[in-house]
Amino acid sequence: MDVFKNVEKQINKVSKIMDFDEETEFLLKNPKRQLTVNLSTRMDDGQVKHFVAHRVQFNDARGPTKGGIRFHQNVNISEVKSLAFWMAVKCAVVGIPYGGAKGGIEVNPKELSETELESLSRAFIKAIHPIVGPTKDIPAPDVYTTPQIMAWMLDEYEKITGEHHPGLITGKPLELGGSLGRGYSTAQGGAYVLREMSKEFGFVPESTKVAIQGFGNAGLNMARILDGWNYKIIAVSDSKGGIYDESGFDVPALIKYKKEKGTVVGFGGDEITNENLLELECDVLVPAALENQITEDNAENIKAKYIVELANGPITPEADEILHKKGVFSGPDVLANAGGVTVSYFEWVQNLYGYYWTEEEVNERLEKIMVKAFSEVYNKAKENNTHMRNGSYILALERILTAEKLRGNLS
Repeated sequence: MDVFKNVEKQINKVSKIMDFDEETEFLLKNPKRQLTVNLSTRMDDGQVKHFVAHRVQFNDARGPTKGGIRFHQNVNISEVKSLAFWMAVKCAVVGIPYGGAKGGIEVNPKELSETELESLSRAFIKAIHPIVGPTKDIPAPDVYTTPQIMAWMLDEYEKITGEHHPGLITGKPLELGGSLGRGYSTAQGGAYVLREMSKEFGFVPESTKVAIQGFGNAGLNMARILDGWNYKIIAVSDSKGGIYDESGFDVPALIKYKKEKGTVVGFGGDEITNENLLELECDVLVPAALENQITEDNAENIKAKYIVELANGPITPEADEILHKKGVFSGPDVLANAGGVTVSYFEWVQNLYGYYWTEEEVNERLEKIMVKAFSEVYNKAKENNTHMRNGSYILALERILTAEKLRGNLS
């Protein structure tokens, strides 16, 4: 499926509300720069393998571009373009001074040794180093990339430039200039969005049942945070399947099991599929896996009253309209998962200043930004009599287009 078609549909929907002209639509639908490279990597057995990799920079009117790097066998240029666009929107929604970017390598990292993974990571940064930098484009971790991979990439960049540049990349280990709170910031930001939803609609944690699709970094930490706030986690899933227990799971024991076994399957409860989880009877649904999970084919079957989108693009534009008509309130990805890039911004600021904050300071600053962004998106949606995704896009694109006009790039 061409994921970027969803981006174009979303821009078209907002264009009708905001009455964009042809030049504005062109600017929004086309990245500033996209680079596709062929990486040569020597494997442990002595053979040389080739991998296709991408880096896309989508609009830098508000600042240097920012976005993660993912290692996944299904990476393609359409997906990377989409993710870069969503990053531009996301940064504008929360008001941090970045444009959007994304990168990816078409590889199954589970098939590589640590030595091969390091070699591939270094090859990627060698290929893209002319277009990245602390004031150009700042990468970060994404699907199947880690602080260690960021450390290898930072080291390779610094070898090329002959200078220290901790602000090149975020999501680094603490020892190399990483920020406290960054490891769980996507989930923390999403939890703040859910808390604001609970205030607006009057539900309380103790009587709220939550289902989480995806139990990687974001999903696992969301479960941990919400469990600490007394929400009832009744279903979780990962790439191998899911589990369900209406009475709720012992989340600390579940996390321990996941880390030991590599999956949630077998922990207890009834075994379910990822597709089953989406359609469960629950109050809050948290898609925390990959794109296009809720489509026009299954949107009518969604029983949750509220959705917090920790994944990027988990709901298609067609499904959006179905859910809105059903009265489902969704915290869209460009708001709900913006905690990650917000704390990446904090990390970058700390790197540039050489002064580092406590974990409490990081979370206090994150909370202020997420609460303000929720209020602004919610009010923008109400003003335009539309749902939260349109509200977030209207808010973000107003900010991006204002910057473009001030630079003289639009009439």
